[in-house]
Amino acid sequence: MPSLDDGHIGARIKEQRRIARLTQRELAARMPYSYSLLNQIECGRRTATSAFCTAVARALRIDVLALTGPSSASSALHDSTAILAPIREALDLYDLGPGEDITARPPAVLAAEADRLCRQVRATHLAKASKALPGLIVELTHTVWTAPSTPMWQALASVCRTASDIALKKGNLDLASVALDRMAWAAEHASDPCLAAIRQYKRALLYKGGDQHGTARRLVSAGHRLIAGETSREALAVAGQLHLGASAIAARTADQTAVDTHLATARELADRVGGEAPEVHWLSFGRRNAALHEFGAAVAMRQYDDALGKARKIRLPASTLTSRRARFLVDRARVEMETGHLETALKSVAEARRVAPEQTRHYPGTRDTITGLVHLSRRTPDTLGHMARWIGL
Repeated sequence: MPSLDDGHIGARIKEQRRIARLTQRELAARMPYSYSLLNQIECGRRTATSAFCTAVARALRIDVLALTGPSSASSALHDSTAILAPIREALDLYDLGPGEDITARPPAVLAAEADRLCRQVRATHLAKASKALPGLIVELTHTVWTAPSTPMWQALASVCRTASDIALKKGNLDLASVALDRMAWAAEHASDPCLAAIRQYKRALLYKGGDQHGTARRLVSAGHRLIAGETSREALAVAGQLHLGASAIAARTADQTAVDTHLATARELADRVGGEAPEVHWLSFGRRNAALHEFGAAVAMRQYDDALGKARKIRLPASTLTSRRARFLVDRARVEMETGHLETALKSVAEARRVAPEQTRHYPGTRDTITGLVHLSRRTPDTLGHMARWIGL
């Protein structure tokens, strides 16, 4: 019988076995294969044959494709491509002038629609926003060519930012970068330094790994230069958000001094802004946002005990953006898992799923946490099994 040349099959068998709450010996007892062979395959020392995978699937009562088919990550990528392709096409029309046979809605309606889609994304209704976004980009692009005005350029910059946010949440960094380039084009025509600074902040967030922190720091600094000398409440909030972004970048290199410096400056700016500022470009900048970034920095630096203490002190009001609440819950679940609080970790990630199912399912931290819980739990509770199947384990 030919072998299946896939080094991940053993790991998939182990995950599915744990989800079914079976030990290796219990699973082997249901199959015409030995416990020793199962153990070796799960550990990657032996390769699973087609017949072996079929026997495992029958014993676990699952489709054999759960073990041998395309990974859930590949399936998610395919789904994301179908959603994002129309957005990419709409963004690509920016320099072609007015569109033929396009009848755009009135400017006030377009501006309101841009704000509505921005609100939808922050409420984590990604599918709805993705469906409406390409048409709105086309209408606004047509409008700025036929009847340019500052409000329309600002609205176009806003929807380009929304496109970037959706692409980033779907894991498509290339499209997120393209959307931010279009945002820069619109912000320049709008002569809006705050929008241009936010664009640099968003660009910095795309640089997350390896030696990219240097580029990310330069982008944040460029954002600060764009609003240097500005004293409006809007500019102060944007400057504060840039400092929060800088704290996250510093945390990636475990630069505690830089993290503390940027967080302290952000808190000072939050006091000058006066309370929370959710209306400023949907940044929700304020003391609470600074506390969330302080927690996030501790997570990034793997200071899990400290992070857990910070998480327990954070109280998010009902007005908190759904996207922010869900991310906090997933990050808290990771911290709880890393500190051995497995039951509360499962509760946190389940709550994240309840409040924002779309975002939680696609957020990389969710898969990492649930996979960790599956491997750490001596027995997989029903709730964890359901969560694992939900994300495609």
